[in-house]
Amino acid sequence: MEYGILVLRTILIYVVIFAVMRLMGKREIGKLSVVDLVISIMIAEIGVFVIEDTGKPLGEGLIPILTLVALQITLALVSLRNQTLRTWFEGRPSILIQNGRMNREEMRKQRYSLDDLLVQLRQNRVMDVADVEFAILETSGKLTVVEKDKKTEEAPGPKADYKLQSLPVVVIMDGKVQEEGLAKLGQTRFWLKNRLQAEGVQDVKDVFFCSIDYKGRLFIDRKDK
Repeated sequence: MEYGILVLRTILIYVVIFAVMRLMGKREIGKLSVVDLVISIMIAEIGVFVIEDTGKPLGEGLIPILTLVALQITLALVSLRNQTLRTWFEGRPSILIQNGRMNREEMRKQRYSLDDLLVQLRQNRVMDVADVEFAILETSGKLTVVEKDKKTEEAPGPKADYKLQSLPVVVIMDGKVQEEGLAKLGQTRFWLKNRLQAEGVQDVKDVFFCSIDYKGRLFIDRKDK
C-alpha cells in the first residue's frame, strides 16, 4: 500500500510541476533569468520533499509551490511594465568585445576569464578572436557573437555617419527615451523628436520600441491603441 501511495504522489507532483513550468513560460532552461532559476530550483526541491515524506499532507507541498508560481507570474507581469525593475531582476547584457577590441574592464566585472571567452567563441564556431566584431554576454550567460564583415571592411568610398558594423542602438523602450542610447549616438531628445515626426510619430509615448542602425535607419514598433 505504501508503495502505491508513493507512486500516486510521484505522478501527482509530476503533473503539478509540469503544469507549473508551462504557466511560468516557454523560455529554455539555459535562458532563464536568475529569478526564474531560483524559483524553479525551489519548486523542484519542494517536490522531492513531498514525494519522499509520504506522511506529510500534500497540501503542505502544493501550497508553497503555488505560492512560488504566483510570485513568479506577478514579478514577470510587473517587470513587463517597469524597465527599472526588469533590469534589476534580469540585469543587462555585457559587451565583452566591441569594435574588435576586448573590454577587459567588463570581463573583470563579470569575472569572465579569457578561457571562458575562447570556449564560448568555439561553441559559436568562431576559432579566431580576430574575426569577432562584437561579443555580448547575455543575461542568460550565453555569448552572442557578431563576426566581422570583411567585404564591408574593405569597401571603398566615404564612411557613413554611423560606424559600420556597429550594433543597433536602442533609443526608446516601453515608451521611454533611453538617454544612454542617445549618448552613444551623440544626439539629443530634440533630434529624436524630429526623426520620429519625420516617420509620422508625434509622441514618444506612442512608441513601444525604437532602435537605429549603423546606416541611421529607424526601426519603430508602435504601441497598440
